[in-house]
Amino acid sequence: IADMIKNYLLIALRNIRKRKTFTTIHVLGLSIAFAASMLLFSTALFEMSFDSFHQNKDHVFQVYREQFTSRGIEKDAPMPVPFVPAVKAEVSGVEDAARYGNGGGLVRAGAKQLETSVIYTDKSFFSMFSFPLLSGNSKDVFKGPGDIVVTRAFAQKIFGTEDVTGKSLELNLNNKWENFIISGVISDPPSNSTLKFDILSPFENFPAYRADENDWTSHNHTVFIQLKEQTKPEDFYRSSKQFINKHFAENIRSMKRDGGKPGQDGQYMRLGLIPLDQLHFSKINNMGNSVNAFFPWMLILLSCVILFVAGSNFVNLSLATSFSRAREIGVRKTFGAMKRQLVVQFWSEALLICLASLLLGGILLFAFLEKYAAITGNKLPLEILLSPRSVILFVVLFAITTLLSGGYPSWIMSNFNTINTLQGKFSLGSKNTLRNTLTVIQFFIAIVLITSTLIIIRQMDYVRNQPLGFNKHQVISIPIGPNIEPESALQQMRVKLASVRNVQNVTGTDINLGRGRDGSSSTSILGFDYKNREIKTNWLRIDYGYLITLDIPLVKGRDFSRDFATDTAAALINEKMAALMGDKDPVGKILPVDEGRGLKVIGVVKDFHFKNLHQEIKPLTMMIRPKEWPVSYIFVKVSPGNLPASMKLVQDAWKEVNPRYTTEPSFLDENTNAEYKKEERLSNIFTVGSGLAIFISCMGLFASALLSMNQRTKEIGIRKVLGANIGGIVALLSKDFAKLIMISFLIAAPLSWFMMSKWLEDFAYHITISLWTLLAGGFVVLAVALLTVSFHAVKAALANPVKSLRTE
Repeated sequence: IADMIKNYLLIALRNIRKRKTFTTIHVLGLSIAFAASMLLFSTALFEMSFDSFHQNKDHVFQVYREQFTSRGIEKDAPMPVPFVPAVKAEVSGVEDAARYGNGGGLVRAGAKQLETSVIYTDKSFFSMFSFPLLSGNSKDVFKGPGDIVVTRAFAQKIFGTEDVTGKSLELNLNNKWENFIISGVISDPPSNSTLKFDILSPFENFPAYRADENDWTSHNHTVFIQLKEQTKPEDFYRSSKQFINKHFAENIRSMKRDGGKPGQDGQYMRLGLIPLDQLHFSKINNMGNSVNAFFPWMLILLSCVILFVAGSNFVNLSLATSFSRAREIGVRKTFGAMKRQLVVQFWSEALLICLASLLLGGILLFAFLEKYAAITGNKLPLEILLSPRSVILFVVLFAITTLLSGGYPSWIMSNFNTINTLQGKFSLGSKNTLRNTLTVIQFFIAIVLITSTLIIIRQMDYVRNQPLGFNKHQVISIPIGPNIEPESALQQMRVKLASVRNVQNVTGTDINLGRGRDGSSSTSILGFDYKNREIKTNWLRIDYGYLITLDIPLVKGRDFSRDFATDTAAALINEKMAALMGDKDPVGKILPVDEGRGLKVIGVVKDFHFKNLHQEIKPLTMMIRPKEWPVSYIFVKVSPGNLPASMKLVQDAWKEVNPRYTTEPSFLDENTNAEYKKEERLSNIFTVGSGLAIFISCMGLFASALLSMNQRTKEIGIRKVLGANIGGIVALLSKDFAKLIMISFLIAAPLSWFMMSKWLEDFAYHITISLWTLLAGGFVVLAVALLTVSFHAVKAALANPVKSLRTE
């Protein structure tokens, strides 16, 4: 047996060396396909692995509220401070619960100072989630509010060692330094964890804890619950009805009064649960890093497409080369070679090519891993690539690809008629059903990928360049940070920059536009009763000159002015808010907020996109309240021209005002573009994957054209003898491929439109898919096909017809 296998391999190697061109095409196409599919599969597996490492993942959920309002069904993740103690005591089936409040700020240990991420949570966090403690005991790490737990990476960063239990450090809370003792060190959250943190602090230190300890109307943090093993989510929904009606009675009364319609179970509000292993894909997870659930499946589909195209190419190229091996097959059969032996021989050659392709594909994979991370913004952990699950998957894919792409041509060639093959008179079949089917599928795939890529590129260009209703150019955003008094920082910057010629205006706000280099993206919403109905409005603290700095036009009334001392009790609203109020002229009306003190509307501004284009413009109320509501960002408008020089001037001024700042300023156009990092990542991955699939499809087209020319060599010779010119022969041979492309286009165009329409639904503002975009995919494929076919057709037409007509 060993000698037989050795003989098969030696003959296979000899045959492979004889056909260097086709072998190169085989190996190149398959190696690129293997590398791309392994990368895409690994990326998909990584996305699907989020939060799956928690031992309690089947029983831990994030809670959210589902409300049936007059505006439709609204889902909100933030919860009130007293929710967790109450739900543990009053709702059956709840094993445990933990609050999860995001925070951050400055931390210092001795002379070292860092900006970090702080999460305020409960002791139950350590038993619900699988973040192992490296030192300390989970039962007593939070003995008191002065205890904190730090991650290993943070301990190394600030102390230079992991042995930090018992050491003290200071946190800047509400502009006040407070001392804490490290009671434990926890392992770093892995890269596939939705929950990220540097420091864990008792929830009693949460900024809003004291003020909202018994307040059920203020919602400001995330809540996770763990159900008992026998309890199902449906049981929790039923048992929490009375709890909801009791504690959220005020919200329910407002919904009833304003025309809300209850759900099928008669409830105006109910609690929903997001399974822990689905947290990464939930838009309401309140973590700001969710991914569309279709994303990993799209990557798997794309990798399968690439493998299919490469396998189809292998089949077509193998069949194309079978013509040159016809006499070899006939001789082998004449000397007694059995069909099984021929299949094994040809499949051995395919196996060697596939193994070489897999080896080269693996080298390409690791060679381009860093480049892939740079292009897609997706750093893939090596442990995902080398995990047993990934290795098994790759082996299975390799086996399937090799069996299908190598086995079928081997079986076809072993069935050639002995006499015909010796005479060179054989055919793969007049109808060429398989070849045409594979060609149609390849054209179909190419058209879908090209069309989808064009639509993604157009939409990303749209979100980058769509007018947002404010001037995002020439405006620098400075995160103030926690180590300086915000209002003082704003006034000092105004003084510093007043004499700088490049600076046109300086203002402040509490919420950034887009996502700056501090990574913050927040929303503030206020609800109040107006004319016996509830109104919800986004709430924005601005400062004098905000409208001028951002070129936001006034529709009615006036802007804030220092000439009016009462403007600290006034408000500007946008057109959406004016329409929601329902007044013919809202200027002069009083908004009943601040416990009856009220805000007088002094002006209406034109609607602008203060959130990204995924969301429709919502009602907005802007006010100036320096004492109660400090600014968090300084906006500086600079003159057009040398923007890098202007940025340098602003940075130098900021360094003088706040020498210990931790986050660099950025331009607003950078910030608004940063809102679409996930989409850019999707676009880059899809574009790279599509490009590879299209490239491999072109190689397949080369194989199909070559196979067609080989089959019609004598026909071309006869037509030349009878007087056909080169143009006529090219048109004749191109006609068949044009028909196949038309069939592919008729299937691909509606599917592309449907798929991309669904993707665009994720944007409140998006492009319209035009007819020319759909046609473009078909035209590109048609052009490539005609060029390829024409090349082979011209070559065949120029050949001496005597050679093609000669009988061997």
